[in-house]
Amino acid sequence: MILPRRGLLGAAVLAAGAALPLAARPGAALAQGSAASLTALAARANAGTVGIISGGPDGTYVRIAADLAAVLDDGDTLRVLPILGKGSLQNIADILVLRGVDIGIVQSDVLAYARRERLLPGVDSLIQYIAKLYDEEVHILARPEIGQVQDLAGKPVNVDVRGSGTAMTASLLLGALGLQVEARNEPQDTALERLRRGEIAALVYVAGKPARLFNGIPGDAGLKLLPLPATPALLETYLPAEFRHVDYPALVPEGQTVETVAVGAVMAVYAWPAGHERHRKVARFVEAFTGRFPAFLQPPRHPKWREVNLAAQVPGWVRFTPAR
Repeated sequence: MILPRRGLLGAAVLAAGAALPLAARPGAALAQGSAASLTALAARANAGTVGIISGGPDGTYVRIAADLAAVLDDGDTLRVLPILGKGSLQNIADILVLRGVDIGIVQSDVLAYARRERLLPGVDSLIQYIAKLYDEEVHILARPEIGQVQDLAGKPVNVDVRGSGTAMTASLLLGALGLQVEARNEPQDTALERLRRGEIAALVYVAGKPARLFNGIPGDAGLKLLPLPATPALLETYLPAEFRHVDYPALVPEGQTVETVAVGAVMAVYAWPAGHERHRKVARFVEAFTGRFPAFLQPPRHPKWREVNLAAQVPGWVRFTPAR
């Protein structure tokens, strides 16, 4: 078959292209250049990206992580990615094994609990802390007929999902008080609806006050925060704290306070050895965090930042080297 003139020309071009090495073919240099550019871009982006696993959408941890991103993320040398988490125990496990998780916000009693229960081998030597952040209050929100925490014995009480920091602390607290309850493990927003309907007697929630979960509770709902006195047994692990009317206008009458206890929140990190790229990345984060810390003390940042003392020690923990 005789090809038209344009057909002959096209066939010649295709044949010539096929005979050329891949790098010399039309468009190959551009494609390779684009691939190299994307590879370099990916390397730069990942070198400056820090993933911070926090807590659920209604807790304080996620708001703290969002503040870290808002203040420290410069879009060039440092990018901070907040990640929703499933509680302190899971956060520690994620720091140990999950790609993309560099830092986690956890409760300060999580290492002692993991050590006691032998949940995570080598956790003492593999997990360190950057800073103690603030204290988180233990909230026990109960039905109107519950007068004191001892009245919860034998009753259904939600302690958050399994593996959460609240579930861990609730286990330690109730054990210290000698209380046996019918523990439920549902997400806190679901538990709050069940509490309103009278299906459970109370819920336990560990979060920095004021907790957003309680924002929409009307004053005539009848729910109340139970006092949790700081007994000598509790003070071995926890700090005394209180709720005031300004914290929860619908739950604490004006002029009154409700006793409770608090546990510290800690910014935890994997103990990367010096010289490792992940160590250098976290070190850059620490440098930015300490250098720009005054910005966290200004509105609209969470009021809990004003409780942070960067020099505070965390008993039972080792500080990450660049943060010393």
